[in-house]
Amino acid sequence: MVDPDILSNEEREALNELLQVPKLAPLRALVVDDDADSRELLAEILLLQGIDTCTASNARAAFDLLMSDRSLGLLITDLRMAPASGLDLIRQVRDSERAALPIIIMSGDAGVKDAIEAMHLSVVDFLLKPIDPSRLLQLASRELGIGR
Repeated sequence: MVDPDILSNEEREALNELLQVPKLAPLRALVVDDDADSRELLAEILLLQGIDTCTASNARAAFDLLMSDRSLGLLITDLRMAPASGLDLIRQVRDSERAALPIIIMSGDAGVKDAIEAMHLSVVDFLLKPIDPSRLLQLASRELGIGR
């Protein structure tokens, strides 16, 4: 009787290796706030829940990070920063190759006009400070595809 298996063990192993889906590193969040205490607190909240996070203190540094680091899958930015605001940063991102990046904006003193403009820029959500950690974690987990 003829062996119905036409592949050798070596060929089968090579085929299995080719079919293996590479394990991708989980996406990370970028927290941008010109207030160091707020920035570090938000990053710590995310890190404690297993969400890898990096930070930037201004819009320019944040944009540079987003352009150079493809593992960043979520932007969380403050609205009021100097010299460029969170809305300026979002506009710059939306005009770049990272236009589809999910973005959460936050502010302690936002007006209706700011919220409307943010929504026109297709942000995921507009969170008011003080930030509700459970809401932030829910949004970040969903946008990064992390099961909770």
